[in-house]
Amino acid sequence: MNRLPVLVLALLLGGACAHTSKKTDLENLKPTVEAFHENIRWRNFRNVSRILVPERRDAFERSRREHQDDRDLTITDYEIEDVKVSDDGQRATVRSTIQWMRLPSASAHTDTVTSEFIFRDGAWLLERQESGPFEGELP
Repeated sequence: MNRLPVLVLALLLGGACAHTSKKTDLENLKPTVEAFHENIRWRNFRNVSRILVPERRDAFERSRREHQDDRDLTITDYEIEDVKVSDDGQRATVRSTIQWMRLPSASAHTDTVTSEFIFRDGAWLLERQESGPFEGELP
């Protein structure tokens, strides 16, 4: 009989810890999403690559050099519109509007961009992105 209260307490504390951990993980998503957008806006592509899943980093950095994006890409504005997190809390889909242009074109683009983040090794990382200035590079 003495084991029952201990078992109930252990289950309650275990559930509370899991809930707290999941909440903390989700609280880390917002600064990651904001850091991604701010870093692309200010052309801090090295910082952007740290937010990407490791298997995409080298190709992303190489593409930035090939496109000379540190000089030619300008993100004029962005707005984070919607964030949806999977039931298990391991994936998030972020929809944002990004206004940008890349020289030599003088045409401004406004795209609705869908970014997919995954929670891996204790951090949120960008895995995929559709549309926007990096379209086709983060498939």
